[in-house]
Amino acid sequence: MNPPSDRTYLREQGDGTSVSLSVHVQPKASRTRIAGLHGDALKLCITSPPVDGKANAAVIEFFAKLFKIPKAAVTLASGETSRDKRLVLTGISTAQAEVVLLPLLAR
Repeated sequence: MNPPSDRTYLREQGDGTSVSLSVHVQPKASRTRIAGLHGDALKLCITSPPVDGKANAAVIEFFAKLFKIPKAAVTLASGETSRDKRLVLTGISTAQAEVVLLPLLAR
């Protein structure tokens, strides 16, 4: 699968030191991984069930590890009870995020 040239899932925030990431979450997957795109969002498969905030915690932990930033730098901006979420990653530029995400989407 080729990554799209228009990366609508990734947007730079106004401050220039953080990015917004649109994510579609598939809970209770066999393994945790980025599985490509789902519309205008990254598709993230996670093993955690969608109960008691476990899936949201797993999403935050996944992106903190992926970008090597503290969990406190990953904020769930919207979609707390939805599969479609918007995260804000503080301390990451759009260029840095693309360096990490594009190889995962090119698989």
